[in-house]
Amino acid sequence: MQFVQLLVSGIAQGCIYGLIALGFVLIYKATETVSFAQGELMMLGAFAGLVVMQVLGMPFWVAVVASIIAVALFGVLLERVVIRPILGQPAFSIVMLTIGIGYVLRGAITMIPGFGTETHALPVPYKDQVVQMGTLVLAAEQLVVIAASAVLCALLYAMFRFTRLGVAMQAASQNQLAAYYMGIPVQRLNGMVWGLAAAVAALAGLLLAPITFVHANMGFIGLKAFPAAVVGGFGSLPGAIVGGLIIGVIESLSGFYLPEGFKDIAAYIVVLLMLMVKPNGLFGEKLRKKV
Repeated sequence: MQFVQLLVSGIAQGCIYGLIALGFVLIYKATETVSFAQGELMMLGAFAGLVVMQVLGMPFWVAVVASIIAVALFGVLLERVVIRPILGQPAFSIVMLTIGIGYVLRGAITMIPGFGTETHALPVPYKDQVVQMGTLVLAAEQLVVIAASAVLCALLYAMFRFTRLGVAMQAASQNQLAAYYMGIPVQRLNGMVWGLAAAVAALAGLLLAPITFVHANMGFIGLKAFPAAVVGGFGSLPGAIVGGLIIGVIESLSGFYLPEGFKDIAAYIVVLLMLMVKPNGLFGEKLRKKV
């Protein structure tokens, strides 16, 4: 039973990693750039939910929807104002820009007096509840994370498989120039992708907040989500979730069965092994270019 509880805990944590990794992959597939601001967008979603609930007095489910929409709009605005003017520059410049965005968001939150520097508990209706199945006791927070991640993955699959918007996003991610000549509004789609990635990150923040509390530095979890994207394959949406689950489960088991300290480096050991064995990741595709 102890092993099963560790497994469920690892899966729940892995779902958070996978959701943030989805943002990495979505942006990379659309623009061939890596956004290291995903963790801070997750933090922004958690703080947005906290403000809507505690300051505006709205119920939890209203706060979830409002926070996701607000952060998604912020992601679209961020792409339009900050990212789009620098597209076409060397990839290193864009990476450094996204790192700077993360620092700016974190600093802006901490500048809010009496709010940004404190640690807050998000008052969710399922807080501290447990589900007992025989001798197995599972936290409701972890089960909600797993269920919400599964529903989100199903919705994303349906969107990319059955909607015109999803098909257009796939076409633009494969060849932006060809998609542009076929009449697909590539620039507008890029903004939508950034908005979608921000919305997924906000949901991850709202799911993580009841477990680890809301604070300005919670965005550092994005450093664990990046290995998840690498393990699953940086161009694969299912790979992001699978990579997150692998990192989460290994981290949970190593934290219990291995000496202290292994939990913090487990994700990066997995990445190093994956790069040596399968550099493209589990679901990555081999790309060839004619010169």
